[in-house]
Amino acid sequence: MTEVEHDRADMRRLQGGDASALDPLMERWQLRLRTYLMRHGLSDVDACDLAQESFVRVFKHASKFDPRRTFSTWMFQIALNLMRDQRRRQVRQSPDPVEPFLANEPCDSPAPSDETEKTEITLAVQAAVLDLPTNLREVVVLAHYQHLSQQEIATIVGTSIKGVETRLYRARQALKKSLGRWL
Repeated sequence: MTEVEHDRADMRRLQGGDASALDPLMERWQLRLRTYLMRHGLSDVDACDLAQESFVRVFKHASKFDPRRTFSTWMFQIALNLMRDQRRRQVRQSPDPVEPFLANEPCDSPAPSDETEKTEITLAVQAAVLDLPTNLREVVVLAHYQHLSQQEIATIVGTSIKGVETRLYRARQALKKSLGRWL
């Protein structure tokens, strides 16, 4: 059985009232979801919190899951919406919008490898991606780090496939410009 089939089977069980069906979904997706959120500039703690909240929403709204869609697309869309909401709240509450990105407290669950983040190029790429406007950063993270199709990205961010192509092109141009000395 493929991962997509496992996800759909677990979602059918969850929709049928079997709360334990959430466990295998979390095991398969928690680290990838947290990594996705961290690539958007969230601290490890915030990424853990939003990943957990995303799974709470998956549980609460399981009946709204359409089995014709992939679970990952639906889950990333939930997480993206939660992240957007959190950023809006932080901008209203924080005099310095950069402040939420500076916290880097450890999370209880295993973090993505810190070894790769220590190289200068990796840090430069991370900084360049974080400097992208939000609408460009979203498509870059989904395409290049989560390896989703343009159709899946369009569904998650709420635009057309052509809109995704345009955002990816603009993001790549901006990254080429900001990473010029490394290329």
